[in-house]
Amino acid sequence: MAPRLLVFGDSLSFHGPDGPHAADDARLWPNIAAEALGGAADLVAGFGWTARDAWWSLIGDPRVWADLHHVDAVVLAVGSMDTLPSPLPTYLRTGLRYLRPDPLRRVVRKAYLAAQPRLAIALRGRPVVLPSKLTVQYLDTAVGALRTLRPELPIFGMLPSVHRSDSYGRVHTARAGAAAALADWGRRADVPLLDLEAVVGDHVLSGRGNPDGMHWGWEGHAAVGAEMARLMAPVLRPAAT
Repeated sequence: MAPRLLVFGDSLSFHGPDGPHAADDARLWPNIAAEALGGAADLVAGFGWTARDAWWSLIGDPRVWADLHHVDAVVLAVGSMDTLPSPLPTYLRTGLRYLRPDPLRRVVRKAYLAAQPRLAIALRGRPVVLPSKLTVQYLDTAVGALRTLRPELPIFGMLPSVHRSDSYGRVHTARAGAAAALADWGRRADVPLLDLEAVVGDHVLSGRGNPDGMHWGWEGHAAVGAEMARLMAPVLRPAAT
């Protein structure tokens, strides 16, 4: 039977070298990984999603509830956006979209986007979108819920990616600590993790990815898809045959 993957992701899961793409684009890494395993992928993702957003989707989206009864593996492909500098608290930053009237919203948003890289540098990348302690907490809670529902379901994850984004002042001081915390959690929770820095670090930092300095080109998606399939294969291929 062809394995079916359910991937919770951020924009790294659907953003290519020229912008966002539909979830069924064959060049995106979830579809590359699924094809290498002889199956298909369902992507549940959003711009800027963190581990908290993945948890909210898991408990709040009835489409996910239905999918969980039929998938052969889950990939928690979140955590990268958690490590980004966020000079404003998340509730204020995300709340900018709700400002009215529209001209006020545009002015405030433009001012914040202009200030964000300067503040990221001045504050040395602190605070972050989601502290690593909370990232681990949300992922651990999600894994616990998944294993309660389906104890035999394989679960995989990722260590945070890297960036050279001018939008964040090219600051990423929180990544190393977050990666260490997630690696420790992955060992304790028995969740295999793909190290994105090892797979696409050179791709991103050499400028071969998206011009925004954060998202990947198709070369990066191909590499991540291939490595994720390699990580998952020992578990899924026996079941698929």
